[in-house]
This record gives sequence, C-alpha cells and structure tokens, in this order.
Amino acid sequence: MTWPTDLWNCLRKGFSIEKDKPQLLTAQFKAFSKQLPLMYVILLINSWILSATHMSSAPRWLTLDYPIVLTVICIIRFSFWFRTRKHEPSLASTMHALNRTTLIAGPISLSFTIWAIMLFPYGDAYAQSHVAFYMGITVIGCIFCLMHLRPAALITAAVVNISFIIFFASTGKPTFIATAVNVGLVSGIMLMILHVYYRDFTRLADAQAQAEALSNENLRLANIDSLTMLPNRRKFFSELYACCMQAEQDGSRFAVGILDLDGFKPVNDLYGHSVGDKLLFAVGQRLLKLCDEDTHLARLGGDEFAIIITREMDDQALLLFGTQLCESLRRPFMIADTLIQIAASMGLVTYPDMAGNATDLFEHADYALYHGKRNHRSMVTVFSTSHRNMIHLDASIEQALRKADFSEELEVYFQPIVDITTEKIVAFEALARWVNPVLGPISPAQFIPVAERTGIINQQTRILLEKALTAAAKWPAHIRLSFNLSAHDLSSPDIVQRIVQIIDQSKFNPRQLDMEITETAVMHDIEQAKWATEQIRKLGCGITLDDFGTGHSSLSQLHALSLSKIKIDRSFVTNIEKNPASLKIVKSLLALSRDMELDCIIEGVETTEEMAVIKEIGGSMVQGYLYSKPMPASGTEQWLHKNAMVTA
Repeated sequence: MTWPTDLWNCLRKGFSIEKDKPQLLTAQFKAFSKQLPLMYVILLINSWILSATHMSSAPRWLTLDYPIVLTVICIIRFSFWFRTRKHEPSLASTMHALNRTTLIAGPISLSFTIWAIMLFPYGDAYAQSHVAFYMGITVIGCIFCLMHLRPAALITAAVVNISFIIFFASTGKPTFIATAVNVGLVSGIMLMILHVYYRDFTRLADAQAQAEALSNENLRLANIDSLTMLPNRRKFFSELYACCMQAEQDGSRFAVGILDLDGFKPVNDLYGHSVGDKLLFAVGQRLLKLCDEDTHLARLGGDEFAIIITREMDDQALLLFGTQLCESLRRPFMIADTLIQIAASMGLVTYPDMAGNATDLFEHADYALYHGKRNHRSMVTVFSTSHRNMIHLDASIEQALRKADFSEELEVYFQPIVDITTEKIVAFEALARWVNPVLGPISPAQFIPVAERTGIINQQTRILLEKALTAAAKWPAHIRLSFNLSAHDLSSPDIVQRIVQIIDQSKFNPRQLDMEITETAVMHDIEQAKWATEQIRKLGCGITLDDFGTGHSSLSQLHALSLSKIKIDRSFVTNIEKNPASLKIVKSLLALSRDMELDCIIEGVETTEEMAVIKEIGGSMVQGYLYSKPMPASGTEQWLHKNAMVTA
C-alpha cells in the first residue's frame, strides 16, 4: 500500500511550488518575467488567427466577444510580467506572483480550450483541422514558456491535452483520433523533457544558492574579527567610507572614535596570550552592550577598537558617551578565575567639522587618541581646532627638520641633578634645544616626536651627543652627564655602534656617562634593546630608565637590561603634597629601586612643598626648576663655580 502514497507524494511535489528555496523562486521569477510576455503574445496571435478563419461561419459572440474578453485578461497578465523585467522583487512578492500564475494557469487554459472546442462544429474540414492544429501547437508553445514553473506547465498541459485527446478521440474520425494520439504522445515526451530540464534548472539554482551562501560566508568571515567576532578593520573602513558618502548626500554629521586599552600588555606578559585573548573578547562584548543601531563597533587589531556613531551628537554628548565607554572598561574583568583591571583611552573626531573624508577622520581620531595618551591617559579626547593646528605645525616642523643644518641650529642645554642628602650636584642632564631660522625656537616636546616619526632623530642624536660630551669634558671629574636616547637610537646595530664610537672617541670619561632610555624604547624590541644597552655598558656607561612608572613593561624585562638608575616621572611629583595617590606611587617606586639596588632620580621638583615630601619619604636625588632651569653649556661652569653645593 505504499505505492499509492508514493505516487500521491510525487504528484503533490510536481504540482506545488518549492517555497523553501528562495534562490530557486527568484530564478523562476526572473525567467518568467522574460518568457510570460512572449507566451501571451503567441497565445493572442494564434487565437485571433483562429477567430479570423471562423468569422464567416461562427456566431459573432464566439468569434469576437469571447476572444475580446480573453484578450483583456491576457493583456493584463502581459503588462504585469512586462513591468517586472527590470525589477528586483522581494521574496514575498515573488512568491505571491508565482502562486498567482499557478492558480490562474488552469482557468486560463480551460477558457481557451473551451473556446476552441466550441469553434470546432463551425466551418468545413479545413477549419476543424485548424482548431486541432491551434490547440496542439499552442499548448506546446505554452509548455515551453511555462517550463521554469513546473506546476503551471503541468496544469496547462493536463487541462489542454486531456480535453484535446478526449474531444478529438470522441469524433470517431480516424484523422482526428490520430491527431489526438500524436499530440498526446508529443506532449508526454515534452513533459518528460520538461521534468529533466526542471530538475537541472533546480540543481543549477541550488548550486548558485550554495555558491552565493559560500561567497557570503567568506565575505562575512573576511569582515569579521575571529577573536572578538566583531567587525574587523576591513569592515570598519568599508562602513566608514559608506558613512562619509551618505553624510555628504544628507548633509548630516557623525563621529568616529578609536579606543586603545591601557595596561593590556602587562596582562599578556603576566598571564599569557590565552588570557589576553579572552580579555579582548570580554572587552568587545562589554563595549557592544553600550552600542545601539546608530553605533558601529569594530576591532582594528591588537588592543585597538573603533566606533562609528551615526547619531548626531554635539561634542559634549560625544565626550560623555566616550567617557561611559572608558569607564565601563575600568570595571574589573573576571577571566579564568582571575580578576583583571585595565583602563582605556579614546580619541573622537566629527564629520564634517574636523575632517572631510574617511582618511582624515581615521588619522584625526588616531591623533586625538595618542595626544590624549601622552597628556591625560585613560580619558577621552575630542579632536579640536587646536589639534588641527598642531598637525599643521607638525607638518611645518617636519619640513623645517628636513632642511635644517643641525650642527648650526641644534644646541645642548643642561639641567642639574642634585643629591639632596649631601646637597651636592651629581650630574647634568643634556637637553636638546632647536632654533630654526624660519620658525624660531621650537620646543623639544614638539620637534622630537616629529623627528622620531620621520627617522631624523638619529642624526640629531649624534650631533647632540658630540656637543654634550665636548661640553661635559670641561666639568669637574665627579660630575656625571645624563643623555637621552630614543627608541630609534636603539633600533639597529649600525646606529648603536655609531653611538658607541662617538662616546669612545670623546674626551669625556664614559664611566661618568648615563644613557637614559624610556620604557617605550625598551618595549619596542626588548631583545634589541638588551643588546644595545649591553654594548653601551661595555664602555662603563650607566643605563637609566626614564619616566619610570608610565609605561607597560614588566619588572622581569626591565631587570634583564642591567639598569643602574631609574627616573620617576614628573607627573607623579606635581602637587605630591596634595595627592595621596601620587605619594603612594612615589613611595612604592623608591622602595622598589632600593630592593633592586638602583639609584633613583625624582624629576620635575618645582616647589619647596614637593621637596619637603620627597625628603620625608626618603628621596635622595632630584631634578627640577626648584634648583635650576636648563642652561646653555656656557652657563654650566659659571653655575658650578657660583653654587656652593659643588664645594661641599
């Protein structure tokens, strides 16, 4: 009893639309929009030719009125499908159109079939043969036009052929019986061909759907960060360019932000990359919860995230939103049963106020971020006119640096370092000063970052070091010289060997020389930094870690550098008498330096109140405006002779 069920299922499948295949439905609709108008043209032309051959013999209502009604119906359907040729309909409208075509295929086929059969009794044998020919040839044309929608094709074939075969077989005339058999046989073969074609058409549509799905999945994966499952850098820039185009058309305003984690590297160093990866995922999820449909979040790479805020907000509202994001990341994260604390800095920029294209938006947001990290870490910085002026100034400085004669324009100034326990001067720190003939005096805080970014810093370092060593050779033998090296000065063996050569060929005792390096320089390439400091230490020079406490290095990495001194950054010293947090940090760093058996210099001391606190907590060596501002080389000897501390 299974074969009736199988037969019924087969018939039901053949006469139904496959609604679960959207790609197939779309392909059927596109094919129909081109083929159905042709079918109605063929149907109407053939029908009016048949009607014309019966005008003299059949009644008017059968040769004129009935065909007019059928023509109106066909024109309506023709117009619908003709209009859809260049449209991309929705899945719902596609489904509706195909269903409607299937439903009306039977009534329209039956109407034309009844009309043709009703014409048969009128006219002579030639006219009757024309009716048979009309029904046979027209149904074949219609089946061809309906072949992409199997249910409609089957219904049309069934209605016309069953009617045709029964009617002409019942005439009792051998010619018409043979015609009925021939048409039935041809129609059967055509339906078999239709089945094969439709199966291949379906497979092709399925293959295209699978290929499109695979392509979409590949595109999705290409635009998704595999670690956080957020949009990646590629998707961010694609979205950014689209937002710029839309905003230009609408005259709207939007904002772009770049967020960078503070303290992420120590997490990687202390707990490993596995925990670091889980932390990045947790950060992404926490940020995602604060974003809505108008805020697009992406991970750019490393510990950098980016957002596009399409909702119009003024600078104050943007600052508040950015602050909320950063504050949310200050809350501890529980990763692998470990409580982890980090922070975040953020740069924001608005379109079109502060940037008119995607490239400028990203660069300005990035500038605001790192300007903020240099000046007030773990906060939000909104790019402003002053930042734009800084960029223009940096560009002017870069051009001036490339044209400068550093041997003439660079000068070395010196600031004393004092041992407050003995009230003796122990060293001078060499500081760069640049007076450009066009721009005038330029602050080191302005030209040194530009020189580092452009690679010009190495040339400056060599000239400044030669001048500093020449000036220091005239000091009393117990006065040390402290000289700053940038990350670029440690970046390659050739540059380091050139520095070593300058020190070795000078008249200053290398054992009285301290080379200052920053944590940033160390962490840029720890192995290269270790090798470079070893070459310098071989000369007898000391190595001082500058701005200690502001970077992200681990103690084990710093210990591997064989340091001789550390310098506590001035940001911890300013108003230390009023800031309990700064006091605790400085006390901890002093204790750490004693445990590591390193000398400790506290820089940026400017008031007697700050000095009193430093003495109270056990500081010994200080540097700052309280004792002296930086002075030219010509003033150091005079200052030494004039200052009583040198003779103590």
